Amino acid sequence: MKETQDLFPTRLERKLGMFERIDPVVHSEGAQRTNGPLSEDEVNEFERKGFLSFEGFFDKTEMEAFIQELRDYEDDEDLKLSEGTILEPGRQEIRSIFGIHEISERFSRLTRDPRLLAMVQQLLGGDVYIHQSRINYKPGFKGKGFDWHSDFETWHSEDGMPRMRSLSCSIILTENGEFNGPLMLIPGSHNYFVPCVGRTPENNYKESLKSQDVGVPDNSSLRQLMLEGDIEAPKGPAGSLVMFECNTMHGSNINMSCWPRSNLFFVYNSVENTLHDPYCGNRPRPEFLANRSDWGPLKPEDS
Repeated sequence: MKETQDLFPTRLERKLGMFERIDPVVHSEGAQRTNGPLSEDEVNEFERKGFLSFEGFFDKTEMEAFIQELRDYEDDEDLKLSEGTILEPGRQEIRSIFGIHEISERFSRLTRDPRLLAMVQQLLGGDVYIHQSRINYKPGFKGKGFDWHSDFETWHSEDGMPRMRSLSCSIILTENGEFNGPLMLIPGSHNYFVPCVGRTPENNYKESLKSQDVGVPDNSSLRQLMLEGDIEAPKGPAGSLVMFECNTMHGSNINMSCWPRSNLFFVYNSVENTLHDPYCGNRPRPEFLANRSDWGPLKPEDS
């Protein structure tokens, strides 16, 4: 793998203060910046806040087949034994299924949906590929939360993603409401990189995907970001969409309600930002977490 200078040092023995972002947020320039489905106001909002939300982006009938497939996975005992399936700590309920676009042809086509792909290309300034895909489940009463984190901090340290030229599309599969642990984001947090303390153990993903201890930002930095930007939790019915920049701090609470919460995530990365060796010095994580085999640009295809 290629080697390059580490511009975002993290997982250190001592605390290093957070510093301002050095990469653009929106990577298209000039007329290309608004040459796409997103309006100038929407592009500016993504640049300012680090995310956009669209209630009911896909209509209910479009989502029915995806939701039924989701239910089928919950009862698939073989799938629960797969390395890419993460169970809730101490339970048999599914927490996450990784590599969903490789398991399901329906979900694979959705990664290439022209409506999604055009917005992603507009923000990232060109061709993209899928770095990672997953479904995060939160069963009623039992679904655990996800600690505050920047995805880029992990992808940089553990996967070797060199720069901030990636984003996630989170598609709501079951309604996200106030009480079932919706995704929470800190507006403006993407403008700062927060180095984390603590060396990364080998095979850290086996524990971090269930409960994250390494790669968690310190409370002082989080407090500063929250006081400057507040917290937002976009909510909506199945088919709603949240697009967020790779360095935007996000997390979610436990699900204390009876209503399950399931969200689909597609991580798009620029073909000009492909992976290097992990900056933490460990072996690369498995393919279902970090795509190293197919960096070819996605082409639009109706889902």
